[in-house]
Parts: sequence; C-alpha cells; structure tokens
Amino acid sequence: MSYSEMKGKTLVVSGGTRGIGKAIVYDFAAQGVNIAFTYNSNEDMAKEQVKDLEENYGIKAKTYPLNILEPETYKDLFKLIDEDFDRVDYFISSAIISGRPVVGGYTTFMKLKPRGINNIFTATVNAFVVGSQEAAKRMEKVGGGSIVSISSTGNLQYIKHYAGHGTAKAAVEAMARYAAAELGEKGIRVNVVSGGPIETDALRAFTNYEEVKDKTAQLSPLNRMGKPTDISGACLFVCSDKASWMTGHTLLIDGGITFQTC
Repeated sequence: MSYSEMKGKTLVVSGGTRGIGKAIVYDFAAQGVNIAFTYNSNEDMAKEQVKDLEENYGIKAKTYPLNILEPETYKDLFKLIDEDFDRVDYFISSAIISGRPVVGGYTTFMKLKPRGINNIFTATVNAFVVGSQEAAKRMEKVGGGSIVSISSTGNLQYIKHYAGHGTAKAAVEAMARYAAAELGEKGIRVNVVSGGPIETDALRAFTNYEEVKDKTAQLSPLNRMGKPTDISGACLFVCSDKASWMTGHTLLIDGGITFQTC
C-alpha cells in the first residue's frame, strides 16, 4: 500500500535500532519519510543504519542517543532535531527498557519493588509524555501531525512476571486518550498500537519466552507469533491520512489471541 502523502515528512521515533522500532524506521523510510531515531548505547550500529537508510531509500536520516530513564532530556534531543530537520510530523514512542533497570518490576506481584516499577513507569509513561509534548510543539507549526505509543496486550490479559509492564501500558493508553482530547484542536492525532507477543530480542529475554511463544502460536487463529512488521505496518496506517479520523484509540494487533483468552 502506498502512502504518497507522507513523502518528505519527518518521523521521530525512540528506540529505532532494534525490534519494533527498527521495523517502524524502515517501513516509514520506504514511504519517503525522513527519519530521526534514537539509540541507547550502540552508536556504531545506529550510524550504520543511518547509512543504509540514506543509501537505499534516498531519505534524510539522523540518529541520536537517548536514555528514556531520563525523559527530561527529550527537550535537548528535540533541539538537536530542530538543527537537522525543518519539520516534525510523526512521533512514535517505541523505546523500552530491560535488564537491570527492571529488576523488581519484572517479577511476580509479591516480589515487586518500587524502584523497578518506577523505572518501568518512567520509561513507558513519563517518556511518552515529555516526548509527545516536544513533538506536539513542532507539529503545531506545520498544521498538525500524529503521535503513537506502542503498548502491549499484557494490560488486558495475564502474563507471568508482567504486572509492572502491563500496568504501565494501561497507564500510557489512558495518557494517550487525554493527549488526544487536548491536542485534537491543533490537528494532532494521538493513538496507541498495542501488540500481542512479538518476536523481538526483548521478548526473548523473558524467562518464560519459550512458553509464551508456544502458547501464542497455539491460541492465535493464525498459528504464529507476531512479527515487528505486524506492528510497524499498523503504525504506518495510523499515522497516514487513511486514518485521519482516528484519535484516542488503541488498535489491537494480536493475531486474535486476546479474544481467545478472555
């Protein structure tokens, strides 16, 4: 499907070097969208991706470091983006945290610790808020735009050890609805794309990954896990003019498994 109206516009996406974020970067680049994406630690990999995007898609691409556990740094990030791009049309909050920062947050309910939970909320909700605020200021100058947060069906159905993440995803979906209600008058739409279990490095880091993988394929009428491109394709549609009357909505991309488990 072609989204010709998107050509020459600019996407800002957090966490654009791996998994869902990387799939988003390439799907938008294929439509002629210029890309500003962030990375956490691997600068060399991010720069190689910039080179690939510019050489193979003929777009402008830039990459920037971002620690989403320090969401206030989004303000400085967008100042850098202002120097490299003349407009911002789309913002997708995709970056996640894993490993040591989620200790005490990725566990059973009785073992949850405030520090782990707070880190997950900071990276999920606070980062979405500050990033969206900065993006909205730029979108207003060009007559509007589209903001998307990536969420998870783990706020709708039980996933072992996922209480911290699932609750944060429920919070960011509520926050997105509030943003949609207040930013609509500026021509800015705000939506959420919520995925079922997606085959990514983040999911493979789960201690019960094999169990989740097998159960997902068993429950889905499509008999498979989700792929990052399943989510990136939905983001492309939600940001496009074909979804111009969609705002304050959470779009479920879950292979049909949520219905099977409710």
